[in-house]
Amino acid sequence: MILYPAIDLKDGNCVRLLKGDMNAATVFNDDPAAQAAAFEAAGCEWLHLVDLNGAFAGAPVNAAPVEAILERCTIPAQLGGGIRDMATIESWLEKGLARGVILGTVAVENPDLVREAARRFEGQVAVGLDARGGMVATHGWAEETNIEVTALARQFEDAGVAAIIYTDINRDGAMQGPNVKATAALANAVNIPVIASGGGSSMADLQALKECGAPLDGAISGRALYDGAIDPAAAVEFLNSR
Repeated sequence: MILYPAIDLKDGNCVRLLKGDMNAATVFNDDPAAQAAAFEAAGCEWLHLVDLNGAFAGAPVNAAPVEAILERCTIPAQLGGGIRDMATIESWLEKGLARGVILGTVAVENPDLVREAARRFEGQVAVGLDARGGMVATHGWAEETNIEVTALARQFEDAGVAAIIYTDINRDGAMQGPNVKATAALANAVNIPVIASGGGSSMADLQALKECGAPLDGAISGRALYDGAIDPAAAVEFLNSR
C-alpha cells in the first residue's frame, strides 16, 4: 500500500478541514511547497493535493502553490478540486501531474467526460467519491445526492480510470478512524484500485486498512501527519512491508 500525504490548499495555505467544513480550517503551513518537500524527504512516494477553494468555485484557484510544489518535488502527485472540463484536465497534466487529476463533482454531473478523459489519458485520471452515509456529495462536499457510492463507481469500471479515492466525509479531519468497512466493501465490489481517505489517525488505523481483506491501493493521511500522530517515514515503511 502507498501512503498519500494530503496537502489541502485553502487561500494559498496548507490546511485541514473538519468534516469538510471550510469554516473549520486549521492552517498547518503557509508554505505548501516546503510541506511537500518535507513529505518527500521523509520517504513519501506520492503527494495528494486538493484545491479546496477550487472545489467550491468549480475552477482552479490555488494554481500557484500547486505549481510551486510540482517545481520543487520529484515524487509524483495527484490533484483534485475544481477540475470539471477537458481543458482544465489537459492543462494540469501538461504541468507535470503524474496520476494527474482527480475528478469528483464532474463524475456525477458529466460521467461521459470522465470516461473520455480516462481513455484519452490512460492511467492519469482518478475519480474522487466523497460520501456521507454512503451517498455521494459534490461541490466541495456542500451538496448531497441520492447516488450510492458503489453504483457510481461501477459506471467507470470499463473506462481505464486509474483509481477511486473514497472519502467518508464525516470521518475526514475528525481523527476518529477511517471507515474501514465501507472502504473495503467498495474495493471488493469494483475492479478499480481504491485509495482510502478520511479519518486515519494512527498506525493502528493504517494497519486496519492494510488488513481489511480488500486490495487497497493506499491510504491518504492529513491531520495525523501534521499533528505527529503518524510518523510519515514509519508509515511508509509499514505500508510497504508484507
